[in-house]
Parts: sequence; C-alpha cells; structure tokens
Amino acid sequence: MLPGEKEWPSLWRGELLSSPGGMPGPPLVVPGVGANAPAEQVNVTMGCSDHDSCEDTPCQSRGRCISQGWRGYTCECHRPYEGAECQEEYITAHFGKEDSESYAVFSADEGLSQSIIMSLFIRTRHTHGLLLVMANSTSQYLHIWIHDGKVKLQINNSDILVSRGVVNDGHFHLVTVKVDEGMVEMILSAQNQGNIPIQSVCMQPGDLVYVGGLPDHRATAAYGGYFKGCIQDLRVNSKRLQFYPLGSPVMSYSLERLVKVTRGCAGDNSCSTNPCLNGGVCYSIWDDFTCKCPLNVTGRRCEQVKWCELLPCPPNAVCQSQAQGFQCVSNVTLQENSPIITFKSNGKIQRQLSSITMQFRTSASDATLLHAETASDFITISIQDFYMVLELQAGEASPKLSSESQVPVSDGQWHTLHLSMQDPTLQASEWTMILDGDQEKLVTSTTASGDLNFLKEGVDILVGGLGTEVGGDLVGCLGLVEIGGLLLPFYNDSETNLPRPQEERFIRTSGPPQYGCLGSDVCESEPCEHGGVCIDLFDRFNCNCPAGWRGSRCEETADVCASKPCVHGNCILLSEGYECVCDPEYEGKHCQMQADACARNECGQGATCLRGFARYACLCPQNTTGPFCTYPKLPVSVCGTERLNYSCFNGGNCSLAEDGCDCMPGFTGHW
Repeated sequence: MLPGEKEWPSLWRGELLSSPGGMPGPPLVVPGVGANAPAEQVNVTMGCSDHDSCEDTPCQSRGRCISQGWRGYTCECHRPYEGAECQEEYITAHFGKEDSESYAVFSADEGLSQSIIMSLFIRTRHTHGLLLVMANSTSQYLHIWIHDGKVKLQINNSDILVSRGVVNDGHFHLVTVKVDEGMVEMILSAQNQGNIPIQSVCMQPGDLVYVGGLPDHRATAAYGGYFKGCIQDLRVNSKRLQFYPLGSPVMSYSLERLVKVTRGCAGDNSCSTNPCLNGGVCYSIWDDFTCKCPLNVTGRRCEQVKWCELLPCPPNAVCQSQAQGFQCVSNVTLQENSPIITFKSNGKIQRQLSSITMQFRTSASDATLLHAETASDFITISIQDFYMVLELQAGEASPKLSSESQVPVSDGQWHTLHLSMQDPTLQASEWTMILDGDQEKLVTSTTASGDLNFLKEGVDILVGGLGTEVGGDLVGCLGLVEIGGLLLPFYNDSETNLPRPQEERFIRTSGPPQYGCLGSDVCESEPCEHGGVCIDLFDRFNCNCPAGWRGSRCEETADVCASKPCVHGNCILLSEGYECVCDPEYEGKHCQMQADACARNECGQGATCLRGFARYACLCPQNTTGPFCTYPKLPVSVCGTERLNYSCFNGGNCSLAEDGCDCMPGFTGHW
C-alpha cells in the first residue's frame, strides 16, 4: 500500500438478493450492471448460478477435491503433497551423496503409544543400507534396513520380516510398517508383504528416531552400512518428520541432528570416475551410469572384448572366447617321425591344476599322449594294448596311481578324455576317468594322489610321445588339450593375428606342428578285391565284402552255406552266392516260412480247398465232382424192392428186372 492510501476490505464473492431471505420485494439495482456497465466494473455478472469449484481442479491433480457447501471445497492431498491446495511437496532428503556417511535424528514428542504406523518414500540403487532405527533410553527396539535389495524389519529380538519385492531399482517406493496388538505388518507400494507376531512395544516421549544410519559406524555396519539414496515424506503416526520444513504448518517431530544430508534428490555424477573401459562412452542415470560400448566390446563397463569377432586366429584354427581373452583351437597330426610337442607354464598360473581334458584320434595299439615329470612327481597318459591308461604320482609320500579305461580307444574315431580329482579340496584324492562323456563307464582310481600344481613350476610337458629315442610316440591326431581349464596352445602369439591377453597361460616351446588332422589315404590303392568297398578307419582300412567273399581284402571265397542259411531246405552254392531249395512244406528265400498248400490250388470254381500236410484236397459243391471238382454231377435215382434198396448215379435209371441200373451213355458199372 502506498502512503496515504486507504485500506479497503477484501473482495466479496457471492450474490445480492433484492430482499432479506430472497423474498419478493423492490428490485435491488446494482449501478452499471448490464449493457451500460462502466469500464471500472470487474467480475460482476447478472443472475445467480451455483458452480462446482472442483471442476476447476484447484488441487492441481495432486489430491482429491471434495465439494463443500456453496462453491466451497477442500483438498485431500496425495503423498507427498501438502497445503490447502496441495501446492507444496515434502522436500526430499539425499543421504550418502558422493558416498558420504549421513544420517538424521528426530525426537518423539507424543504420548505413550503401543500402536505405531510408520511410512516413508525411499529411492536407491544400492543393495544394502540402514533405513531407520527407533530407540529409547535403554535399547534400540525397531530396525528397518535393506539387504540384497529387499526391505527387512525386526522389532526387539523377534523374527525378521522380509519383503518379497526389491526396492533398489532407482524408483520411489512407499514403505509402510504397522505395529499393533502384538503383530507387525509390512506394506510395500500398496502390496502386503506379510506379518509376524512380536512382543508388544511402546513408543514414548523422548524416544529417538535415527534415519539413514547411526552415529556409531560399527553398529551401522551390522545393518548394511549407511543408506545411500533419497527419503521423502517420513511419517510416524500423525506426525511428520521433516528434514526441511514446508511453508505450510504441519505437526512434526523435532529434528535433533542432520549430518551430511543434502536437499533434493539429484544423483551422483557416476561418470566422473570414467568407469567405461575400452573406449566406451559413459551416460549418467540417477545414481548410476550406463556405458555405450564400441563394436566388439561388451559388459557393463565395456570390460569384455569380443575377441573372436576381431578374427585373431589363423584360418586352420577355431577361436574360443575365454575369461579376459581367447584361444585358438586346432587339430594337429602326429606321424611316425613327427617331433613331439612341448609346453611350459608362463610362470603366472595361480589357479589349482586338478584336471586334464584331451581330444585324440588314433588306430595305434600303444602310444604316449602326454608326459611330464619332476624329481618327485610325474604324470603319463598313454594307450596300452588299445586301452587308455593314467599313471600319476603327485604330492609328498603319495603312492603311484594307475587307472585304465573300460573300453578300447584305438578305433580311429575321435575320443574325448577327461581326468579330474574327485575332491580337489583334499591334499590327495582319487582320480576319475571319463571317456566321451559316458558317466556309465566312469572309472575311479583305487589309490589317491595329489593335484598337478607341479606343472606350474617350469616343467616340460611332452605331448604326443616321449621322443624318437624312447619310442611309443603317438601316430594320429590331437585336438583340444587343457590342464586345469588352460589350453595347451598349438599356436604361439607370433602365429596369431592378435596376442592372447590373459595372464595365466601355457606356452608352446617346440616348433610348429603339422596343423589339421591328415590321416593316410589308405583307400587310394583300392585294396579291396572282388568288388569290396574300402572304409577309411584313419591310418587303416576295412573291406566290406560282397556275398561269396571274405578276408581282410575280400580275397578268399566264402563258404556261404557253412552258416546254414536255409532254415528248412538245402543250400546250393552259386557263382554269385547261394540258393535255397526248400522242403515241400516251406518257402521263402531262406525257407523260413511254412508254405500254404492252398495258395496255388487247382480246385474248380465254387470248391473249397482243404489244407493238409504239404498237400490239399477239394471239397466239391453239389453240382460238381472229380479230384478238382471240374466235372458236372448228374442226378441220382433211388431204387428199391422189398428185399433191396439202392441208388443209380450219374443219371442212371432203375432196372427192376436185373436189380441194377440202366446207365447213361458214357457211364458203366452196376450202379
């Protein structure tokens, strides 16, 4: 108001009636209302109409508008809003900004109460942290904290109530706890999480409410450490716990202490530490980050290079991704005069070596696949008389271990051998042998031995034999060879397009082997005679002989009748095999089926074939006769006298004079 101005009363809103109570009377004239209204008239209209003020959304969509009386209303505000028209929002408190240790302390000032309703909005991305503690002068009687992303609640020493849902997804969640009549209930974002019985607790004036942590670091650590995130609109019963007060007056507990709690809910700049590796671009999201990785890189921090997409291996090898690196896997061929392949540890292997995996292919009855030894330890994997054999002695005072496969392996086919300690945690354990993943043929050693850690100490590992001087070298192919999950690489870094980045490695110390699996072309000379088909069995062959021939090259005539192929008949040798001459009652290529005598019968039309043993008979109808029912059957005359009754067949007539028959032409006989 300017100096000298008169203070006018506040504007009036309503209607003017012509007489008290709205009764008829002289008209009340408002000067200037209507068409002749003066320019200075403001918001004055003719007539009197009611209007629902809630249609104007005075609560700003932050609450429910309730009409009251003539043009009146009230707002029931949704959380976290407050004020006559829900115009204010409870100020969010940020705990643990930039990883600081922050907490707040409130003092309860209401009377004794055994019923407690506590609720708050929380927002976090962390899996652990202390949310709230209620304490009296002697003890802490209520704890709420986050563990593995779930809310946990405990009152005194009762059981712990755990939420089913998680809250560390970066969104706001409303957590509500209700304590009443020996029960405690938890509600998470309007979803009931369960309840458990408790001993009654009583909140009284002077009790303290700790939010986000405790002054004692050690006590806070027992519940996951200090909370990192945001808390808003914290309420206990009818009171608010305001970290920063609103303009509107509300009933609130007294704020005793606020330690490193900041206003608002802006997240930390997680990209400030440059968390993205290998050229990844960091983008901040609330209290977290995301990395946009370049091609051939993946992982949350772009820490995983897709090495195999960079084509690091030679054409004859297959790239296999491994933790923090890659391997180039290839087959190699070992012939009679091939040098053995040797390997050593690079001196950086930290893991325990308690297993071996080998892929191999050979037709040799005896061969050494792998050997290594020190003054006190050794391991040999070999084929002896077609069977796989493990010999091992490792560890102080360990006896020699020997184990043999249940099936032969010198068949020219690929096989996978897996050897492992049955219990790697023991100093000495039985070893198991599995061929081709067949658990039913698993072999367990009868004695125990230690692990293969002696191979980490610069020991020469011989693969494919013991050397030409000793003999017994492998003739065949090798594929994947791993010790403790680490590949024995047939390619060195100088032979690949990229060096292997992993630290734990074995290194080839011999010259390059012959890559690929190249067995001799044993069928090129066409060794199978008389039309036999040659089958390549890797460095050896087998002939699939036609009928009538046998032998390793189909060079011998086979007595095919010696096996008695004719079940019910006689076998006759032919130049192209044999033929079966069946017994009368049997048929089929090998006389294996009983013949059907009626199958090709000659009984006339209308006759019935009667089966017998290797023969048949014809049952004729009334109008035919003969062995095959092919002749017509003539009528029969019945004759008789006082002393004799008889019949004349085939159309014959009775002859009383001679007690016989007069036959038709073509028939003879007495009857």
